[in-house]
Amino acid sequence: MIRYTPEPLTNFAEPKEAQQLAAALNQVKALLGRNYPIIAAGQERFTSRHITSVNPSRNEEVIGNVSKADARLADEAVEAAHARFLTWSRVKPEIRADYLFKAAAILRRKKHVFSAWMMLEAGKTRAEADADTAEAIDFMEYYARQMLQLVQRGAEQLTQTPGERNDLIYLPLGVGIIIPPWNFPLAIVAGMTTAAIVAGNTVVLKPSSLTPVIAYQFMELLREAGVPDGIVQYVPGGGSEIGDVLVSHKLTRFISFTGSKEVGIHLHEISAKVQPGQLWLKRFVGEMGGKDAIVVGEDADPAAAAAGIVTSAFGYSGQKCSACSRVIVHHRLYDEVLERVRELTVQLKMGDAAEAATDVGPVIDRQAYLKIANYIRVGQQEGQLVAGGGCDDGTGYFIEPTIFAGVDPDARLMQEEIFGPVVAFTAVSSFEDALRIANHSEYGLTGSVYTNNRQHIEQAKAEFQAGNLYINRKCTGAIVGVHPFGGFNMSGTDSKAGGPDYLFLFTQPKLISERL
Repeated sequence: MIRYTPEPLTNFAEPKEAQQLAAALNQVKALLGRNYPIIAAGQERFTSRHITSVNPSRNEEVIGNVSKADARLADEAVEAAHARFLTWSRVKPEIRADYLFKAAAILRRKKHVFSAWMMLEAGKTRAEADADTAEAIDFMEYYARQMLQLVQRGAEQLTQTPGERNDLIYLPLGVGIIIPPWNFPLAIVAGMTTAAIVAGNTVVLKPSSLTPVIAYQFMELLREAGVPDGIVQYVPGGGSEIGDVLVSHKLTRFISFTGSKEVGIHLHEISAKVQPGQLWLKRFVGEMGGKDAIVVGEDADPAAAAAGIVTSAFGYSGQKCSACSRVIVHHRLYDEVLERVRELTVQLKMGDAAEAATDVGPVIDRQAYLKIANYIRVGQQEGQLVAGGGCDDGTGYFIEPTIFAGVDPDARLMQEEIFGPVVAFTAVSSFEDALRIANHSEYGLTGSVYTNNRQHIEQAKAEFQAGNLYINRKCTGAIVGVHPFGGFNMSGTDSKAGGPDYLFLFTQPKLISERL
C-alpha cells in the first residue's frame, strides 16, 4: 500500500491551473438554479418545500433549490440507514476502504469543479476552496489507510497466554447522524461521513442549510465511486425541525457534529437521553468552535508574527473555528506588531470570491453579516479601531478585515466567538501574563506562540490550554495526518479529526478468546 502523503495545493500562478479553474467556474455557473432532491432509502425525493441556496458574493444569484425534509422523512431515513447497516457492517474493511480510495481519485480529477462550487456557494476564494478540496481528498485517503491498519492491529496489541488465542476486533457502531458545518462544506462533510462509513457504519447526512448543494455534489461523488445506495442518506432540513428528530431517534447510535457551542451543547444533551426501545448509550463526537489566541513574546520575529496573525485572522473572512481572534503581545513589541498587522491588512483586497484578485470574500449570509457588524459596534466601545470596520451588503455580505487595539481581556471582543474578520489586540508585561490571558476563555481549540525563547516555548507546551498549539507559525491550516485537529473544554469532545485514533470513535472493541 502506498504511504499516505497530503494532497499538494494548486499553484494558480501556473497559467494552465488558472485556465482550468476558470473553465470549471463557467461549467458550474451553467448549472446554477437547479432543483435537488433528498436521497433516502436509495430513492430521490422532491418535496414541495425547499432550501434556496444563494451566492454570498452576489446574494441575488441562486445556487440551487434543495428539497427540504420534514420529521417524517427524517425518521424514515434513520430506519433506512438501520436496515442497510445489517449488510454494510459485514462488508470487508478492505472493500470499504477501496470505495474511499476511488472517491479520492475521482475528486482529484475534478478538484477544480468542486472548488468552483465552493467559491460560488460558500464564498471561498480560490486558495481557500482549493485547500478545502485538498483536505477532502486527504481525509478519504487517510481514513481508508487507517481502517486497513485497524484491521491488522487487534491481535498484535494483546499479550498472548499459552493455550489460548486472543484477538481484539473493532466493530462498527450502527447508524450515525452527520451534522457538518458550512465553513468547510466539502472537507468536513467528506471527513465526517467517510470516517463513519469506512468503519462499517451507515449514516444520515444532514448538510448545512447554507451549503447543501456542495453536499449534494459529494453524494454524487460517492455514487460515482460505487458506494452502494442507502449507505449515506442525504437529508437536508432545518435543525429545529429535523435535527432533534435525528439525534433523539432510538436507532441512532452516534452523532458526529461540527458547529456552534450552543447547538453542540443542545445536541449533546438530547443525545444523552435514552429513548424507549434504545439499547445503547449514544456516542457524541463534537467540535464546537473556538476563541483562538496568538501570543507574541518580547523576543519574537515581529514580521513573522504579523504575517501569521493576518493569515490566521482574515483567511476565509475569519470564518474558521481555528481563526485567530485574540492577539496578546508583549508591550515592548506591541506597537510594532500592531502597525505591521495594520499595514498588511489594509493591503488585502475584498471582493467577489470568484475573482482571482480577491483576498477576502464575503461572510456567509445576512445573519452572519448582522452579527459581525454588531460586534464591530461593540468593539468601537471596547477598544480603538485601527483598521477596517466597514460593512456593505448592497450586492453581497462584505465586511472589511477589522482590527481593534487596547481591548481588555474581559471584554466581549476577547471572550465571545465572533466568527468573522475581527481581531482584538491586548498588551501584556510578561509571558506568564500572556499565557494567563490566552487561557482565559471557555474554549480551547487552537493557539499560537511566537517566541525564540526556548524556556517560553516549553512553558507554552505545558500550560497553553489548546488542542492544537503551534509554535512560530499561524494557528490555522491543520493538515490531515500531520496536525490531528480538535480542542479542549467548550471547543468539543477532544476528538482528533485527521489523527490516528479518530476511527476508534466510530467503532466498539470486542475481545475474542479461544482455548486451543
